[in-house]
Amino acid sequence: MAETEPVLVVGYGRAEAGDHALAIAAGIAPGLGARLRVVHVVTADDYPDDPDSETYEDEGRRRLRAGHQHVEDVLAATPEGRGGRLRWTQEVRHGDPVTVLIRAAEDRDTLMIVVGTRGEGATATLSRLLEPSVSHGLIRHQHRPVLVVPPPDEHR
Repeated sequence: MAETEPVLVVGYGRAEAGDHALAIAAGIAPGLGARLRVVHVVTADDYPDDPDSETYEDEGRRRLRAGHQHVEDVLAATPEGRGGRLRWTQEVRHGDPVTVLIRAAEDRDTLMIVVGTRGEGATATLSRLLEPSVSHGLIRHQHRPVLVVPPPDEHR
């Protein structure tokens, strides 16, 4: 693989919106001659609720492995994944999601960053109070194109 191969960085979170963004990115990458660089930023959801649990670290590692396998399954289910035209890598990073995705995009010849969104409405607004919008943060702080993939049709 050449170092100059174009890349689409995909910010992946554990939600249906993340799966949808991943599938959309998989659909456009081959046409751009690009590979996917799937980046999952570790959150509290990746670990059990009780940090004092004896199995806290083991359960966290298990959840991260399951998330890695889930990404593989989502990509394998796309026409591009089944057809063997999709090239991709996956990594886990720690930190602020906006900062992490910007740094991941700066590491390679990144064409764009692809992320899902929680959408609009009361539930999404409440959710943003607890967790700031990654898509909004990227749009404000990134010079590359950012593709914000809306939720699947059934959520609109």
